[in-house]
Amino acid sequence: MGHGGDVIQELTTDHREVDDLFNQFDDAAPGSPDRKRLVDAITIELVQHSVAEEMHLYPAVREHLKGGDALADKELADHGRVERLLKNLEALDADDSVFDATVRELRDEVTGHVDDEENNLFTQLRTHVHQQVLDRLGEQVREAKKTAPTRPHPAAPSTPPANKALAPGLGLVDRARDYVTGRGQ
Repeated sequence: MGHGGDVIQELTTDHREVDDLFNQFDDAAPGSPDRKRLVDAITIELVQHSVAEEMHLYPAVREHLKGGDALADKELADHGRVERLLKNLEALDADDSVFDATVRELRDEVTGHVDDEENNLFTQLRTHVHQQVLDRLGEQVREAKKTAPTRPHPAAPSTPPANKALAPGLGLVDRARDYVTGRGQ
C-alpha cells in the first residue's frame, strides 16, 4: 500500500509503516545503534503523522461526526501520551537500562491508538463523511507532513489555529537539527 488516496488510506499506510519500523526494531540487536536509529525513524513518522492529524483530521472529526468533540479529544489525549514517551526516548541511548521498556510502552500506546482509529474512527468517517471531503483531507494531511516537525514537542499546541501557525516553524528547526546531526538519514 503506497501513499495517496483519501485520508483513511493515507493514515492507514502510515500505520503500516510504523508497524514495520517496530518489527525492524525487534529484529535489531539489543543495545545496538540500529535500535536508536529505528527509534528516531519511528519518532519522525509518528510526530509528522500526529501533527497532520491534529491540523486536519481532528477538526474534521469535530465538524462532521456526531460526538466528534469527544472523539477528537480522546485522540488528542492518546497523542499526548505518545509524545511524552517519544520525548523520554529522545534523551535515552539504546543501551540505557529503560530504553527497551520505554519502546515497549510506546508500542503498546501506538497499537491501542491505531486499533481504535482504524476500527472506530475510520469506520465512522467512511460512513458519515462525503468521499470528496475524505479525498481533500488526504491531500491536506500529505501536505502537512511535508513541513511538520520531526521531533516531539509536548508543550506545543495540538489544536487549530495555533498548531497550524507553529508546526511549520518547528518543522523547519527540527529539519535543520536533523541535517546537522545526520538524524533520520
